[in-house]
Amino acid sequence: MDATVQNTGRHGGAARPGRIIIVRHGRPALDREAGPRLDWRAYRDWWAKYEGGSLAQGQAPPGELARQAENAMVFSSMRPRATETAAMLSPGRKVTSDPVFNEAPLPPPQWSPRRRYLPKTWNKIARLAWLLGHDGGEEPATQTRRRAEAAADLLIEAACGGCDVVLAAHGWFNRMLRSPLVRRGWKCVRDGGDAYWSWRIYERRK
Repeated sequence: MDATVQNTGRHGGAARPGRIIIVRHGRPALDREAGPRLDWRAYRDWWAKYEGGSLAQGQAPPGELARQAENAMVFSSMRPRATETAAMLSPGRKVTSDPVFNEAPLPPPQWSPRRRYLPKTWNKIARLAWLLGHDGGEEPATQTRRRAEAAADLLIEAACGGCDVVLAAHGWFNRMLRSPLVRRGWKCVRDGGDAYWSWRIYERRK
């Protein structure tokens, strides 16, 4: 893990933990709804481009989300769409980016080149195949689940310093964080779903 959270002690070791606010990134420039239809090789290339791509221009965080993040410690994955989202939520403040928060991979099954789908359809096919054990030489689901455990620990460590914590990351990986957070005694008190700029809030159970 690349990032190390420093507890400044401003709130004291016995301080009530802050909240953990998990945000899906803003709308990417590359549109998964757009054509053309792709075979599995072309989709693999599309996904690589998506992973390295930025946000579409002309966006701003929802006002309520921006207010929630005003005094928070901010984290993000290493992907540009997440780091740019985090930067919008923390103007002039430090963002800690760490690959532990990167999205779960989407390796497509190697089907006949005649089978062509839109990227949004490939996303669903590749996610199901990945969950069923296909990794295409990328990170397998079992390893990503372990990564989600480590990511949850990092967020909890930061929140236990007494301040709110915001993570700008990705739709599927954000879902994967729910179980490890709940097992560690955190409750989702706001579930905003999985749309771009959506967010969930977790609080430590009393």
